[in-house]
Amino acid sequence: MKMAMFPLGNVVLPGEMMPLRVFEPRYRRLVLDCLAGDGAPEFAIVLIERGSEVGGGDERTSIGTVVSLRNVAPLGAGRFNIVAAAVRRVSVLEWLPDDPYPIADVEDWPDKGPGDDDLGQIAAQLATLAERVPVIRGLAAQVNPRAGLKVAPRLQLSTDVVAAGYQLATAVPLGAADRFQVLQAPTVASRVATLAGVFDDLEAALRFRLGGPPTAE
Repeated sequence: MKMAMFPLGNVVLPGEMMPLRVFEPRYRRLVLDCLAGDGAPEFAIVLIERGSEVGGGDERTSIGTVVSLRNVAPLGAGRFNIVAAAVRRVSVLEWLPDDPYPIADVEDWPDKGPGDDDLGQIAAQLATLAERVPVIRGLAAQVNPRAGLKVAPRLQLSTDVVAAGYQLATAVPLGAADRFQVLQAPTVASRVATLAGVFDDLEAALRFRLGGPPTAE
């Protein structure tokens, strides 16, 4: 299916709410076309691997996230503030000409969930990772107090293991590359393994910046 695409320098994950300020003429047209369509007003966000968000000529990843428009607030001069909800991921089959904005032929890429035999193990691993969230957020708050990152109590995970994996990735300050690793994991089990690795790397980096000891094995 053909879908309007919005390349960005960051990754949005299913379950997130994404605020965007739309000012470039081609993306203003994208928003208007989405609102004028017969179906749900939605487009897909993809990560820019090389290049700039403004002006085109960028190189884009082949995995994206479909977002549904929830609020559109005109700012004048054709600009918008929008809030979109990330609902599912897609795989890009082919990039089509940017006319007037990026368009691609995409297909939905649902997460492959674990079998019944693995479900309990996956849930336990997710719960273990959730226990690390307050620690990592606390370290991040010390490293960058101005970021306003609050140290919340233990994360209340979704009972859906697919949603819980994405929930964990959005609960700590991961960079775009790590978030993309999470997005492109083909199965829930591989996503949990990816999360464990990026949590380890992030905690170690934060402790290093604070001059503290490395995470215990």
